[in-house]
Amino acid sequence: MSKISFFSTVFLVVTTCNMAFSQKSQLLIARNSVGKLQIAINNKQDANAQLGIIGEGIRASEAAQNDKKTKKWPETWAIKAYLSSYVAITDPNEGNSDKYYALAIDAIDSAKRLDKFQTNTRLVEASIYNINIKKQEKANAAFAKNDFTAAFGLLKEVSDFFPKDTALAINTALAAQNIRGFDNALEYFKRAKENGAKNPAIFQNLSNIYTSKLDVDQAIKILEDGIKLNPSDVNLNNNYINLLLDNERYNEAAKVIENTLKADTSNKLLYFLYGYLHQTGSGLGTAELAYNKALDIDENYFDALYQLGVAYIQSANEALKLNSADKNQKFTSFINRAEVSLLQAHEINQNDKPTVQLLIEIYTRKNKLDKVQELKSKLEEF
Repeated sequence: MSKISFFSTVFLVVTTCNMAFSQKSQLLIARNSVGKLQIAINNKQDANAQLGIIGEGIRASEAAQNDKKTKKWPETWAIKAYLSSYVAITDPNEGNSDKYYALAIDAIDSAKRLDKFQTNTRLVEASIYNINIKKQEKANAAFAKNDFTAAFGLLKEVSDFFPKDTALAINTALAAQNIRGFDNALEYFKRAKENGAKNPAIFQNLSNIYTSKLDVDQAIKILEDGIKLNPSDVNLNNNYINLLLDNERYNEAAKVIENTLKADTSNKLLYFLYGYLHQTGSGLGTAELAYNKALDIDENYFDALYQLGVAYIQSANEALKLNSADKNQKFTSFINRAEVSLLQAHEINQNDKPTVQLLIEIYTRKNKLDKVQELKSKLEEF
């Protein structure tokens, strides 16, 4: 009995030593796999060769994590995290990629928890980097499917990891906008702007958000910043002018339009707005010139034709106030011009009531009662 007991004891000791050696060997294999992978990457070996190396390393790291001793070593989990994260961004099989993405996240948590002295920082950081690449892929897929809630959650994490990446910041902001997270959208559009992004859409979106928050001064300033970087961008300039007009900053708007027209002489909308601003400020002569400039660009521009007709009527009314012998002649001249302009406008849009009403007014003054009756009948049809 004593011999059996002795040999049993010796056998157990040897087995335990072999197991300990075996698990240390597995960790060594896993460690070596990291080095081999780096060589394969540097030598630009294909994905299959890299995945073969990784597979060997993962099997070894999993053997090490199942050992009572080596499972407590942070290196075991750091290596598994790194190799798993690399599978997540390399394997073309989506199911396998997602599986190792989840394994990598768990391994990262274990490595960080066990690594009291941060001896595996580089491996852990590399793993986190890879995981964020995978998160970005998943976010892009969610965005493409209009799952903006999932896209924003992932993009936010990735953008916070890569805060200098302006494209990421913009996409994060756009995802936030799509779920009406305007404070988040503001934060990430600002991040993109502060890191040097010049895309006009950033400034347009920021201005819209500030406008919705009733911070008009900031909304205007943001557009000014955008125009400095994109002086020829039509949408930015139009937004800027419209914002000034909406907030009754007419003098500023007129100056901006005037300067813009020096560089862009083919913008009918700017000529129209310039005319409208002068018309409301009693600058009828300048208004008429501006509307005619717009019509030189587009002879069927309804808004310019209508407003030019209004301007001629105003000029006709002003002529009647003159103390001159030719005031009636001037009145008739302006009324005739108004008639021509408004008839053109009516031909383009026959269902526009204000145009018909102005024509009725003109024909009433000219005592053309048949025309008045015809137009009144048309009004009743609307």
